[in-house]
Amino acid sequence: MALTLGIDIGTTTITCLALDATSGASLATETVANDAEITSPSDRNLGRSEWDALSIVDRACQCVKAALERLGDRKAELAGIGITGQQHGVAIVDDQNQPLTPFVGWQDRRGEDAFEDTGRTYVEHAVSLAGADASRRAGCRLASGWLGTTLLWMQSNGVLPATGRACFIPDLFAATLTGGPPVTDPTLAASSGIFDVAVRWWDETIVEALGLPISVLPEVREAGHAVGTVSESAASRTGLPIGLPVFVPIGDNQASFVGSVAERENSVLVNVGTGAQVAAYTDRYVYSPPLETRPFPMGGNLLVHAGLCGGRSYALLERFFRAVGDQVLRVAAEEPVYELMNQLVASVPSGAQGLRCKPLFTGTRENPTLRASWTGVSPENFTPAHMTRALLEGIADELASSHGLIRHAAKKGSTRLIGAGNGLRQNPVLAAIVADKFIMPLVFPRHHEEAAIGAALVAMVGAGIHPDITAAGSLLEIS
Repeated sequence: MALTLGIDIGTTTITCLALDATSGASLATETVANDAEITSPSDRNLGRSEWDALSIVDRACQCVKAALERLGDRKAELAGIGITGQQHGVAIVDDQNQPLTPFVGWQDRRGEDAFEDTGRTYVEHAVSLAGADASRRAGCRLASGWLGTTLLWMQSNGVLPATGRACFIPDLFAATLTGGPPVTDPTLAASSGIFDVAVRWWDETIVEALGLPISVLPEVREAGHAVGTVSESAASRTGLPIGLPVFVPIGDNQASFVGSVAERENSVLVNVGTGAQVAAYTDRYVYSPPLETRPFPMGGNLLVHAGLCGGRSYALLERFFRAVGDQVLRVAAEEPVYELMNQLVASVPSGAQGLRCKPLFTGTRENPTLRASWTGVSPENFTPAHMTRALLEGIADELASSHGLIRHAAKKGSTRLIGAGNGLRQNPVLAAIVADKFIMPLVFPRHHEEAAIGAALVAMVGAGIHPDITAAGSLLEIS
């Protein structure tokens, strides 16, 4: 009998669970809010996203401690710890893992600030410095909120510490558990925009072109390698056994894929949370913009189209409806009205009687200036029900279009459509629309916390319980 822990440090919540290596059962799941944002109102108006890194770590420690209390005596069966979490963002820490800067999250927009008097944004300036071939090596184009762009902004504004180490937030948590320096893996490092995906190491040519010191970047180890063991002080904070192996953290997008998809060669994963991603595995290196090529744990790659119109778009429409009730009708809704919106959609036929929605409220990764629109508005379809139906169909259209790009780039199709994320799980109407657009049945993994499950499965490989991710994935079941 053996168990591994999977810990997911997300943007809104932090989850810890224990996974049984024999039955695949998820045990002792605990989730806490990640409410450590410290962005001031004025900075929020500028598009900033800053967080107290130590507070995030502290909440993660509390989450682990609560999960272990639920686990009870079975804690003795733990064989290792897998960690995942949000990608792209960065904090700078000293040699004692104390933050020298806030954690700047992936939603940060300072990369869209004007760079001096050049007429370009920081992102545009970074892309220009990096050169025409940089994105092909990195598997993606630099964007605001990404480690590479944020480091350039810090350097240009004189706030990049002279000493210190950049790290992703899951790396900082792992370093806190072991007492060692932050270590990252290719899946997280590639979300920086300054990583060579084919070589699976930092792209020193891009780093040098941006004027950044290579010494600021953490060591890279492949998933499944240990970064150390639980220290005495971390054991005191979390209840973890001293000496328990801690494996290098992985990115949450890849962790969700590992924790959702057992048959990766013929599956496509649609994950809808705040944003949305469509991803499929390839054993080759393929670069085909606007897709991103992201390293897969322990080898291979994912072709990913990451969109910004997911649950956030539906939430904006829900907020609008509640504002109408409050400000126009003077009837304040005490609870969210998502369920009522879903009921309204059921009364509207597919196609929303000609109403079309592009739910791009915050643009796309490729063009952040794009905005949402409804077209084809008529007296017959100008209703809340039609607006809701059109928005959900617009989200599904974006996802299906992403899948088309992936099929073309990978030169292969998919026969299994796997769903993940609360944006799909908790919205059966959207799930049905997505299945219709993809012309495939949509199925979900038995487990709900896909990223934490994926981290726990990688830890099983690292601990030698399973020989590889494919074998570990046999524990997954589809509902």
